[in-house]
Parts: sequence; C-alpha cells; structure tokens
Amino acid sequence: MWMKKLRSLTPFSSQTLLLTRKTTISYKTQQFPQVEAQFPQFLQSKRLNFLGNDLGFYQRTIFCSKATKKFCCWNCCNGVSSSMMPFLVCSDCGSVQPVDQSVDYFHIFGLEKKYDIEGENLERKYKDWQRKLHPDLVHTKSQKEREYAAEQSARVIDAYRTLTDPLSRAIYILKLEGVHVDEEEKIDDVELLTEMLEIRETVEEAADSQALKQIQGQIQGKYEQSSISFADALQSRKYEEALAAIRKMTYYKRANEEIVKKL
Repeated sequence: MWMKKLRSLTPFSSQTLLLTRKTTISYKTQQFPQVEAQFPQFLQSKRLNFLGNDLGFYQRTIFCSKATKKFCCWNCCNGVSSSMMPFLVCSDCGSVQPVDQSVDYFHIFGLEKKYDIEGENLERKYKDWQRKLHPDLVHTKSQKEREYAAEQSARVIDAYRTLTDPLSRAIYILKLEGVHVDEEEKIDDVELLTEMLEIRETVEEAADSQALKQIQGQIQGKYEQSSISFADALQSRKYEEALAAIRKMTYYKRANEEIVKKL
C-alpha cells in the first residue's frame, strides 16, 4: 500500500524510490522514532507535505551525487545535460563552477571541432564568457567561488588564444585526435631547412623596412598555404601530412617573428 502511494508522489523508478525512502527515514528518525515502523501510516498523516518536500530535496541530491555529478551546480545542485553548453556558470543561481578539464576548447565556445572556424563568433562568445567571469562580478562571492572564477577566466583566455592562432589550433586539434605533436622536434627535411636558411639570409641582407615587409608578405603566403595543406590532410585523416604542414607553419611563423623584431 505505501509503495503505491509513494509511486503516486514521484515519477522516478522504484529502485530510486526505495533509496529515497531509506535516505529520508534515516534523516527523520531522530525526530520521529516510530517512522520506520509506521511508514505507510506516516505517509497518510498531516506531515505528508513536509515529507514530500524532503523527498524532493533528497531525490535531487541523489541524482546530483551519481551519474550527473560533473554536470551539477555545487551551490544549487541544478543538473544539466552533457550536450548543453559547458557548465562554467550555473544558469539557475549564477554561481561560477569549478574547471572541468573534459570540456575542450571548442566546446567552451559552442563551436564544432574543426580547423576552419569563424573568428567573429569566437570573439563574441569569448567576450560573453569574460563578462560573466569578470572579477568585478564575483568580488562579493565566497573565496571558493572567486577562485573558480579566476581559474575559469584563465582557461577561457587560453582557449581563445589557442583557437585564434592557426598553428596553435592545428596542434590542439591533433592532440584531441590523439596524435602526438612534438613542438621541439628537430627537422630533417633538407628542402625545408634549405628554404629557411635562404629566408634568413634574405632577411639579414634586407636594406630597409620596405624590403622586410615584402619578405614578410611572401612568408605569410607560404604560411597560409601550409595552413590549407593542414586542413586538407586533417579532413582526409592523413596525420603524417598534417604533421608535415605543422612543421612548415612553425618555421614560417618563427621567420615572421624575426622580421617583426627588425621592423
């Protein structure tokens, strides 16, 4: 009888109901010693509403402490689906959440995991997150939440810098694909090394800033072509070719940085 009445109060499974009943009885035993012995009668008593509130609380706590824990707010226990926007800030109570390393940089900005992305959308979403995580908005919060905000803000900044730079984005995507990228790898590509030596000599012999800018434009063109080669290799899942494109992008970027120092 009591199970039928309990089922009429909540849509959850019988297994969950039994767990909830056990938790609630344990909580109430100190105030009502006879609850466990008279549980069916107790459900019919005038304390039903009071118990119902507790059942609602414990059902929410049970679900937040199990499979959905990583998507539950630490403050109000609001749960969200893993397919929704990253849980950086709770949509119910506005509390900043601890960093979840399983959320990748693309997911932070609600972007599809691909090499070609729209810079305007990325910048807009970056500014939206920074407004929500700004220190001025959390200075009255607890020490714990202020620390969460600082960590989340730093991660959003790192994510933005990574995704806005084509080379960093390419390296990050390969890492997500499980492909190791050794950024300090020594290049044994004779053709590439010869080309870089020629570029260095040309830069050193440049007469003025105009000549340097002309060289810079040529290098930028090579960098962009390597970027296109990477995108094609990634789409075809030809990771060795993708790594080769990253090596060229790395050297062209360094050559550009040397020119910038001279300008």
